[in-house]
This record gives sequence, structure tokens and C-alpha cells, in this order.
Amino acid sequence: MDKQNNELPRTFVAFSDRFPELQEAHKQLGKALAEAGPLDEKSRALVKLGVCVGAGRESALKSHVHRSLELGLTREEIEHALVLGMNAIGFPATVAAWQWAQEALSQG
Repeated sequence: MDKQNNELPRTFVAFSDRFPELQEAHKQLGKALAEAGPLDEKSRALVKLGVCVGAGRESALKSHVHRSLELGLTREEIEHALVLGMNAIGFPATVAAWQWAQEALSQG
């Protein structure tokens, strides 16, 4: 995946450039969601990893792996978050998500 602007996917950047008002609304919603409850930043990062796994969102998962590393989460914490939903989403989906995470982790 070609990336630019602080490792953001090119498609995301192009969409944001084309629809800046939607990108701003997306950013404001993210801020409001973060402030809507008591979870700290690391807990929210782990939840987002789990959501990405369950939804099968490869690009989002890779992005959240990078963000999690920036917050100081360890590889082990990230991988644990990925495998917790295996009974709910199944072995193949979990392994696929784990592989996506490995690709993101290898990029640092």
C-alpha cells in the first residue's frame, strides 16, 4: 500500500482532500467518541483493534496497529487484543487479522 502524509493510506488522503468538510466531521466525531466515556487512550486503542478485527477491516486494523504502537502498546498487548474475539468471529478471520497486524508490525 502506497502511503504519504504521515503514513496515511493514499486513498484516505485523496478522499480527505476531495471532501475536507467530511474529513473534519469525521475527526470531530472521533474526538467526541473518545470523550464520551471513561476509557483511557490505551484502552480505547485496544477496543478499536478488536472492532477492526470483528469488522474485517484490513486497512483500518493496520492503521490502528500503528497508532497503538505510538501509544506505547506492546506487540503482545496488540496480539492479545486480536485473538480475544476468536470464539466469536472464528479461527480463519482471527488468523487473517493476525497476519494483517504482522504486516503492520513489521513496518514499525
